[in-house]
Amino acid sequence: MLLTAASRCDIAFGLSGRSPLRRADYRQCQEIKAIRRPFRAPATTNDGPRANQDIRSPSVQLIDAEGKNHGIVPTSQALAMAEEAGLDLVEINSNGDVPVCKIVDLGKLKYQSQKKASEARKKQKTVEVKEIKMRPNIDTHDYQVKMRAMARFFDEGDKVKVTLRFRGREMAHMELGMKLLQQVKDDTATLAKVEAEPKLEGRQMMMVLAPR
Repeated sequence: MLLTAASRCDIAFGLSGRSPLRRADYRQCQEIKAIRRPFRAPATTNDGPRANQDIRSPSVQLIDAEGKNHGIVPTSQALAMAEEAGLDLVEINSNGDVPVCKIVDLGKLKYQSQKKASEARKKQKTVEVKEIKMRPNIDTHDYQVKMRAMARFFDEGDKVKVTLRFRGREMAHMELGMKLLQQVKDDTATLAKVEAEPKLEGRQMMMVLAPR
């Protein structure tokens, strides 16, 4: 039968607690709370290549710091050679029956890997959708300005949403909007392709173009 903390105190000190000292001890016993287990941090994981003592294979195919292939040697011998060179034994390929290991500076290798990953992230670009707003009766100069902006967006790898806004009686001449969007499609044919055909939403007609 499981006993509560209060029950254990009753058994240890008796239900009455006759003397003042025993009564104080009894109260202290009742106030004791369960002790929490100490927090244990999760074990750290090594995301990099296995190196030095982490290499479990009894033998490895060894490449020294100068790039010379020593063939298959005992792992203990390879570790001794790496230690003698003041470097690390790093596993660079574990696909075969015998892992391929190289004697290198592990810290320098990790730094170079992190630097390459950082440069790759910088080169990655998130495709954005830029919006170009026009009026059905846009004049030639404004149209050319809009087209230059669109060409720049396509060159940067972004998509473009062309939005025509109709006002008042312009809603009675929807063919003007379709004609304008067709002109945009023709003028950007070498730079972009139509991702979303023109459609009418309320008083707006929209079309989405994506770079080729």
